[in-house]
Amino acid sequence: MILLMVLVLGGTAAMTIRQRRSNPAPETNALSDATAETETPEAQELYPTLYSPLDADGDGIDDYHDILRGARDYIASKPVYNEYGYYLGGYPDDGTGVCTDVIWNAFQSAGYDLKALVDADIEAHPEWYSSVDWPEPDIDFRRVANLDDFLSRHAVSLTCSLDEPEAWQAGDIVVFGDREHIAICSDHRRIDCIPWIIHHGSLEEGAVEVNAMNRHPVTAHYRWCPTDPAVPEPLPVTAEEPAPRRETAKNFD
Repeated sequence: MILLMVLVLGGTAAMTIRQRRSNPAPETNALSDATAETETPEAQELYPTLYSPLDADGDGIDDYHDILRGARDYIASKPVYNEYGYYLGGYPDDGTGVCTDVIWNAFQSAGYDLKALVDADIEAHPEWYSSVDWPEPDIDFRRVANLDDFLSRHAVSLTCSLDEPEAWQAGDIVVFGDREHIAICSDHRRIDCIPWIIHHGSLEEGAVEVNAMNRHPVTAHYRWCPTDPAVPEPLPVTAEEPAPRRETAKNFD
């Protein structure tokens, strides 16, 4: 009887182990360490939000705060992640999106037609865009590599080090990895004073404002201020009407 019980218990344990291996627990967020988990009022007081000298759309809200508000408004619309969406006219109109849609929506809120700016820049300076073999206005402004190339010329480039919290501000744009992902900095800060991000991370995560700066290596960090002397190629500061949205067409090639 004792031998039978041992065999039964051993078999149950082995089955449990096999089940765990075949159905592993979901990975925990890389930010679960206690030093980076929560926002504190002290962090906000140490590094208050900067105000842009520009208000491109003349609404009384500076560009940095307009960009922040635009990013929040976009994620509040609860878009569904769809990395294969391709649309005539460029703009998703079916409630789906990807990480780059956070960016152009944020810029649109501040009065900038990012699609028009990127398209014109690619046409004028194709040599600046390492990932563009030929212009595709229906998708170019929704590619991380193109936004990285655009911002490297027309925005202020800042540190990628997370050891300098004072260099990170709400409305900043962050590029991650090998130009794999892009996000907007939040005005919420972790306990170590690094901002949260506003991004569209994946189908599972959705479009969220979250403590996730450490999830991937930061490879570029920009602040949108086209008139700043540190900008390599300044752009005129004008408020432009967003391009009209057209019929949706899917292309999975």
